[in-house]
Amino acid sequence: MTKGALHHASTGFEPNRNSLLKSFAIIVLSGFLPACAQPVEQDLPIDGGEVFRIGDRTAFLILPEKSNSDDLIPWVWYAPTLPGLPGVEEKWMFEQFLSNGIAIAGVDVGESNGSPKGRSVYSELHRVLTERRGLAPKACLLARSRGGLMLYNWAAENPEYVACIAGIYPVCNLRSYPGLARACDAYGMSEDQLAAKLVEHNPIDRLAPLAKARVPIFHIHGDSDSVVPLDKNSAVVKERYDRLGGEMELEIVNEQGHNMWSGWFNSQALVEFVIAHGKDQSSNSTQSID
Repeated sequence: MTKGALHHASTGFEPNRNSLLKSFAIIVLSGFLPACAQPVEQDLPIDGGEVFRIGDRTAFLILPEKSNSDDLIPWVWYAPTLPGLPGVEEKWMFEQFLSNGIAIAGVDVGESNGSPKGRSVYSELHRVLTERRGLAPKACLLARSRGGLMLYNWAAENPEYVACIAGIYPVCNLRSYPGLARACDAYGMSEDQLAAKLVEHNPIDRLAPLAKARVPIFHIHGDSDSVVPLDKNSAVVKERYDRLGGEMELEIVNEQGHNMWSGWFNSQALVEFVIAHGKDQSSNSTQSID
């Protein structure tokens, strides 16, 4: 698989709109979606989602059916949210989270490559969900593929709001994918300018704040991934996070690449990791940030 195939590797299929298109409730958030605005739609792999705007960006929120009204709602922050993502392959994971009282949310920041502009939208989503929707301050980040660039760069600047990070072959190294020549436009820089400031924007160089905040990490990654190579991404994160004193588990899957193998999305270990750290966030509505 070539590097240019990452979009299809992450999406994995052309969505069957007849089977996936759902009718979702539209939530009107003051300052974000005027009542007269056009309806917002986003294909989601599971019923019960709410779709809304953060500025000009499409966001979604799926709440569990049952929750203690006195508790904050733990949540999974999924990335990348794009047309067709999250996809049907995430359905089993999402069902496990929801059945354990954990909400799921995300926002489409486009092909931001983890840029400051995308991070600012993420910060606004976090503010809206925690201040207006009763979600816990700390989110469980779930990064699939290039969602790693988006979530890790936000997390590095907001470690106090991160309960844990889980990754499915996540991109953690801009040099590895998409490469600085392709990433620089999202940063509003030339390739040389981005190279000069790379330590400020490359997830593998921004792990210290997460280790200091004792954020646990779990990655599942294939040793045959030619699109997001293990040795330049998750393996580097593991090596550096261990050196920083952080807690990280890396599950390496033999002879698997950047593909749609069902094992990525039916990982009991990943789901249990997220649920365990998510439930820690719902103790009570007076939860504070250390």
